[in-house]
Amino acid sequence: MIGIVGIAVIFVMVFGGYLAAGGKMGIIMKSLPFELMMIGGAAVGAFLLGNDGSSAKATLKDIGKVFKGPTWKPADYRDLLCLLFELIRIAGTNPVALEEHVENPHDSAVFGRYPRIQHDHEAVELICDTLRAASMNYDDPHQVEEVLDKRMEATRHHALHPSHALQTMADGLPALGIVAAVLGVIKTMGSIDQPPEVLGKMIGGALVGTFLGVFLAYGIVGPFAAKVRAAVEEDQHFYGLIREVLVANLHRHPANICIEVGRQNTPHHVRPSFGDLEDALRALKQEAA
Repeated sequence: MIGIVGIAVIFVMVFGGYLAAGGKMGIIMKSLPFELMMIGGAAVGAFLLGNDGSSAKATLKDIGKVFKGPTWKPADYRDLLCLLFELIRIAGTNPVALEEHVENPHDSAVFGRYPRIQHDHEAVELICDTLRAASMNYDDPHQVEEVLDKRMEATRHHALHPSHALQTMADGLPALGIVAAVLGVIKTMGSIDQPPEVLGKMIGGALVGTFLGVFLAYGIVGPFAAKVRAAVEEDQHFYGLIREVLVANLHRHPANICIEVGRQNTPHHVRPSFGDLEDALRALKQEAA
């Protein structure tokens, strides 16, 4: 919702200020379709030229984060802690029983209780691969921790690609606006024998290209890129929570301590309260009994 409000504020303030200053929308509206075709079309073409198909699809998908925000909500962090608690408890009491959950998480009853997490490929693989490594009796937990850090950095880099692609488009839009404006000036120079009032409208139309390129870059696409980046960075805390809990488990801490380590390392605005998490874990214990 706040994204829609932000877009509305941008348009109202820019065009409202223009009209309040005595500007007329006629020239802008007449030139807008042609300038938008040149600038927007060139921007989209450059975007497709600079990215492969999967990156283009990921960027279109991530634009939704501008309006919906990060993927993971506070309830998901609580559910993740509950899932990890169950898996660590199974690993401690019956390591053989853990194997069926780790090797086939999509048919696992434990993972099945948390469908949002179960449907996230990266989260499931991160959990299963780390628990599998723990079952191999690594002598040095720091070795697994280093592998996790490298893996998460690679995941973060890949997840940030759509925001980089949008920012690259934003950086190029002002120059494309100048290209459209130059073409408008070329058109005007071809009609230099026309009276001043005609030339004035043609020059005004050409300058719409410069305006549109700068407006789209700094008013729309640039903020979109920043919001997508912020949402991706926020979602990385979810995977960081998995790392904290499972690394604590590698150091042979009790399950309750591992979960509390994860809870304490969760950002405050999505961190489940101690009481809320205790209630959820108590319900799990009662169900298991």
